[in-house]
Amino acid sequence: MKRIALLLVLVLSLHSCKDNGHEFDASGTFEAEETIISAEASGVISQFDIAEGMELREGEIVGFIDSSQLILKRDQLNSQINAILSKAPNVSAQMAALIQQQKQAQRELARIENLVKADAATTKQLDDARSQLSIIESQKAALQSSLSITSSGLHAETNPLKIQIEQLDDQIAKSRIVNPVNGTVLTQYARVNEMAITGKPLYKIADLSSLILRAYVTGDQLPAIKINQQVKVFVDAGKDKYKEYDGTIEWVSSKSEFTPKTIQTKKERANLVYAVKIKVPNDGYLKIGMYGEVKF
Repeated sequence: MKRIALLLVLVLSLHSCKDNGHEFDASGTFEAEETIISAEASGVISQFDIAEGMELREGEIVGFIDSSQLILKRDQLNSQINAILSKAPNVSAQMAALIQQQKQAQRELARIENLVKADAATTKQLDDARSQLSIIESQKAALQSSLSITSSGLHAETNPLKIQIEQLDDQIAKSRIVNPVNGTVLTQYARVNEMAITGKPLYKIADLSSLILRAYVTGDQLPAIKINQQVKVFVDAGKDKYKEYDGTIEWVSSKSEFTPKTIQTKKERANLVYAVKIKVPNDGYLKIGMYGEVKF
């Protein structure tokens, strides 16, 4: 009887060691790169087409924050710009009279020059004609400069308003809730008709097409692993059964840390280990928080 009892204890012990993962090199839990999407504008959420578990694409518009006041403010600024520019002088109309006088003075000067050549006019008449043309040209240049300065001043006066319109356009654009990454909605923090404030979380999303197994290795195991190394990952698939996946080591911690408290025994928690991230393609079976075992 003692021999049978001893054999039974030995079998149970071996089975317990196997279940505790001693045949594996490391163990850990699955996690994902989660992104919290926050509001970029303030206002009432008028539309929000998401639900937890929904698959979203990058660039997909999933909702809107009311931007009525922003649009009204932009219309007001456009009206102010139009009012200012309406004061701009009509350059062509105000220059028309002087242009006509200039042409007339040029014709008169040419006529007198021909008369002087024919000794039918005096040199003084020629000088007077030239002086008259010069005066008109000076008046034209002065008026053109004055009108140009006035127009430039009015346009400059509208520049701050145009910048405000660009700011409003940016805020209106940010009133659209645009999903930035491909993934699955994990948590929804806001609902339609709730008030959104800039920076307030709206939902959390993660790409679950592949998960990260954060495992821990000892210093003795460290020389045997490297970045981009292919490893085998195992997860429970029922009693004494495991589901196998191919994984790739994509990060190894450069410094040691104490074993996480999720390790059961106090003795094991006192050991120094190195964190390792292993990327594992997800066939839909893997879940965040699930335990996994690794064999290098």
